[in-house]
Amino acid sequence: MAAPSECFSVGSRISCLTCLGQKIRGEVLAFDYQSKMLTLKCPSSSGRAHLSDVYLVNLALVKEVETLGESTEPPPALTALNVTKLTRRMNTEVGEKMSHAHALSMGVTPEGLQLFQTIQKTIKDCKWNEKNIIVMDEVTISPPYRMENCKGSEGNALVHVRKIVSFYIGTPHGSTTNY
Repeated sequence: MAAPSECFSVGSRISCLTCLGQKIRGEVLAFDYQSKMLTLKCPSSSGRAHLSDVYLVNLALVKEVETLGESTEPPPALTALNVTKLTRRMNTEVGEKMSHAHALSMGVTPEGLQLFQTIQKTIKDCKWNEKNIIVMDEVTISPPYRMENCKGSEGNALVHVRKIVSFYIGTPHGSTTNY
């Protein structure tokens, strides 16, 4: 393992031999002295030149560390964070989680919640009315959340929602699907 006083500067090239015999070589992206965690950027295992693999290495589980080259460049400046955008995103996520928690407390089944999340991937205008899913204020899906439980005026919205429900029923629940 690395000596307790040893630090790794960003940009340095490091080679580590783990206790499992795996050799990891890469460029230091970050190092936390207290937790002895090292983040290494390595060439992509897929072979694509524009991609990289990133490893988090716990130095407590490393037999040997070798510095292949020290960085002579100062670390790049950190990019500025858009705090307003991050706050908005956090508030949206918290709101969605609270909505899901409320739905579960109302007795919505996990399948109903998963269907809601599936619909919400393509149609953001989705909300709960007790155990019913309301889509675009035009379509209501009631338990047990099947195609025949989709009600609304005949039109594109109803057809589209039924397609999503039909697709959802035909796929294993919980799988990640992109539309």
